[in-house]
Amino acid sequence: MPSPFFSHLTDRALIRVAGADAHHFLQNLVTADMETIDQTGAGAAALLTPQGKIQFDFLIYKTGDGYLIDAARTVAADLLKRLTFYRLRAKVELELMPEDTGVFAAWNAPDIDNTLVTVADPRLPELGRRIVAPALPILQSEKAEIASPATYEAHRIRLGVPEGLKDYDYSSIFPHDADLDQLGGVSFTKGCYVGQEVVSRMQHRSSARKRFVQVTSAEALPARGTDITADGKSIGTLGSSTASGDGVIGLALVRLDKVAHAKDNGIPLQCGDSLVSVRLPEWAEFTWPEPSAAN
Repeated sequence: MPSPFFSHLTDRALIRVAGADAHHFLQNLVTADMETIDQTGAGAAALLTPQGKIQFDFLIYKTGDGYLIDAARTVAADLLKRLTFYRLRAKVELELMPEDTGVFAAWNAPDIDNTLVTVADPRLPELGRRIVAPALPILQSEKAEIASPATYEAHRIRLGVPEGLKDYDYSSIFPHDADLDQLGGVSFTKGCYVGQEVVSRMQHRSSARKRFVQVTSAEALPARGTDITADGKSIGTLGSSTASGDGVIGLALVRLDKVAHAKDNGIPLQCGDSLVSVRLPEWAEFTWPEPSAAN
């Protein structure tokens, strides 16, 4: 039977969004459909630049009085400032939650009582549950075998789910590049939001040429940001990586057509000095393009 894990994600922070206009406010800003989040209780989302690139990525949870945004702690204050900029006259309350309210990831684990939020991770069920609760009771609970955040990161990487700041820099890539459209974080049916025109055009023209995929190697992989190369030419960039079995598995943002061309022509792929293999995540609905499309 798989081992149960609770991981206290101390690198995450929560922003409370409440008030009469909270739903409408977020619906006009973020990539996700708030109607769906109201129904399911959670969703992945991003706030984009006007040019359609990811400025912040996060999860949103429905609560009794509004919503909680689960974001990287290092940028939570900046995200709050950006949301405040867009608030204008909307009847919306925005505040950072205190640090004694924790964000936890749980997989193969029993239920925990007295939580503010407990939902299946909206990106991928295999990631487990996302829990928001007062941190100390969970950390002291006999039910909770606490795993390190690094254990959760390894779990996420092995499932092939990219995250901002860990796999890519903000304001550098589009939601399709980050597979956010595949992980339930982009609505193509709701009304306008910041950056929506660019994202919709990429969807309808099927023009996403870059995607995050998984890379494996029998050797150690270098630091994030190292080029993935074929015949000495860059075809992508390495994200985060972790040990897996006898080797290493990581995430990489690659040009799909150039990888397909290399695979079709037997050209080995490298990351630094390490040979790598590339594969699509099991949940991916996108495929390798025809290799002749590479240039």
